[in-house]
Amino acid sequence: MTASAENVFPLATSSWDDAEYAALQRVIASGRFTMGPLVAQFEREFAGHFGARFGVMVNSGSSANLIAIAAAVLDPRIDLNPGDEVLVPAVSWATTYYPLHQYGLVLKFVDIDVDTLNMDLDLAAEAIGPRTKAIFAVNLLGNPNDFTRLRALAEANNLVLLEDNCESLGAKDAGVYAGTAGLLGTFSAFFSHHISTMEGGLILTDDEQLYQEMVSLRAHGWTRELPIDNFVHEKSGDAFEDAFRFVLPGYNVRPLEMSGALGIEQLKKVPTLVEGRRTNARYFQRKFLDLQSVRIQKETGESSWFGFSLVLEGTLAGRRAEVVAALTAAGIESRPIVGGNFTRNPVMQHLVAVVPDALPVADKIHDDGLFVGNHHFPVEAGIDLLHDTLQRLS
Repeated sequence: MTASAENVFPLATSSWDDAEYAALQRVIASGRFTMGPLVAQFEREFAGHFGARFGVMVNSGSSANLIAIAAAVLDPRIDLNPGDEVLVPAVSWATTYYPLHQYGLVLKFVDIDVDTLNMDLDLAAEAIGPRTKAIFAVNLLGNPNDFTRLRALAEANNLVLLEDNCESLGAKDAGVYAGTAGLLGTFSAFFSHHISTMEGGLILTDDEQLYQEMVSLRAHGWTRELPIDNFVHEKSGDAFEDAFRFVLPGYNVRPLEMSGALGIEQLKKVPTLVEGRRTNARYFQRKFLDLQSVRIQKETGESSWFGFSLVLEGTLAGRRAEVVAALTAAGIESRPIVGGNFTRNPVMQHLVAVVPDALPVADKIHDDGLFVGNHHFPVEAGIDLLHDTLQRLS
């Protein structure tokens, strides 16, 4: 996707250059397209970059959530079982919630903080009950949670802490990289995200047994990729016998070797890609200080600024359709803030969930929230256009 006369401030743009295209050509020349040594190299380098012991690559961030939840439920050491409650923020993407439901867990929705757009930790503390066993925290639009408070809350209540970090690669709080604050953290490398491997996702963990379980779950639940001495299931040592031994109810969510090759090149650029977004964010924050009709996201720690959220207030409240039409006419792409109040989606009839009587902040986001893109290159002109368009409507 590239900017055009009709689309002067796009939602997403490519972060590739000649290095990525050359990496693709090397894979094509090799003839090895299925998951192989380049995926393994990317996993090691990605984990190392963010200070984790182990990384597992899959075919999407959604699959990363699925494999992470599967491993947490199936691991015999972890007290997380069907029927247990998991705290989730009321605003997130669909595939934050679906794997929890698919493994028989009860979604317990918690409203978000209107400024940070992440789970309101005061409300989370109040929501913990005798059946609550985990928190699946989401770092929304690049903004990390308050990891000191989040970890303390999980520890004090003996809760498993998991992170959906698909939108916040490179974010940090209290010296902790988003995606490494809990037992498992997931990432996405979809086109519109901080790095792109076409499609792709990763899970980070410091726990070797969980790592091995996820390696098995990623590919059919077999033992083939596991070492002789492993935590999942004893192997015979006979390669023929061990090739088709199925021990976990797994999937086939393996990435392509092309995605691993792309990831290696993209990872080299992460510091520059993230800093470019942060530079734009500093300009955005200054520019919008004077516009009282829009609430912008309050940064926790060091956000990696996936995009720029706008919550309409005052003279613009209740006028989102008009605002979106004006932005579109000006060549500015926009979207709802992720899934809005997810509990207002028809799919809820299929999910087992505990929903508070009121979710006022999530409702506000649902009705008056939107976001625009951010990029790794300067976008001051786009931010100026955004500001001027909103100011004229205010």
